[in-house]
Amino acid sequence: METKNVMIVGVGGQGSLLASKLLGRLLLDEGYDVKVSEVHGMSQRGGSVVTYVRYGDKVYSPVIDKGEADYIVSFEVLEAARWLEYLKPSGQIVTNIQQIDPMPVITGAAEYPSDLVAKMKDAGANVDALDCLSLAEEAGSAKAVNIVLMGRLSHYFDIPEEAWLAAMEKIVPAKFLEMNKKAFELGKNA
Repeated sequence: METKNVMIVGVGGQGSLLASKLLGRLLLDEGYDVKVSEVHGMSQRGGSVVTYVRYGDKVYSPVIDKGEADYIVSFEVLEAARWLEYLKPSGQIVTNIQQIDPMPVITGAAEYPSDLVAKMKDAGANVDALDCLSLAEEAGSAKAVNIVLMGRLSHYFDIPEEAWLAAMEKIVPAKFLEMNKKAFELGKNA
C-alpha cells in the first residue's frame, strides 16, 4: 500500500502525544511500517504541537510535506486552519471546535479569527468538526479530548473497533481505561 500521512495538531498539554502513541500502536499492530515524529514547539507554554504519523508497506521518512496529509486531526480549530496547506486535496480534517486563545489574542495584539470551519470548507477542505470537549466531559474527564478525536478518526479507517480498543489497552494506564473507552465510543458515534 502507498504511504498514508496523518498530522495530529494542537496546543501543548492537550494530549496529542498520547493520541499519536495510540495511532502508532494501532497501525503497528495492524502490520504496517510506522514512523512517528513529534515537533513540540513551545508546548509547555500553550504553543503549537505537531505530530506526524506515517504508515504503509515501507515508510522511509517521518516528515509530512505540504499537500501530503491524508488526515489532519486537530485539538483546536485554529490549529486545523493553521496547518490546512498540508492537507491533500482529497484529505480529511477531523477537528475539535474548541477555541484556545493564542498569546497574541490573550495580549490583545490580535483577534481570534471567526468562522474557521466555514472558511476551511470554503477553501475546499473536507471538515468533520465536533465538540470534543463536551464529549470528553461526558466520558468523565476534559482531558479525554484526544481519545474522543481518535474515536472520530476511526470512522475514516478500515480497521475494526476491537483493534483500536486493544491498542488503547496497551498504552492507557488501567485506572483510566474505562473512561477512555467511553470517550472513544462517544467520539466514534457523535
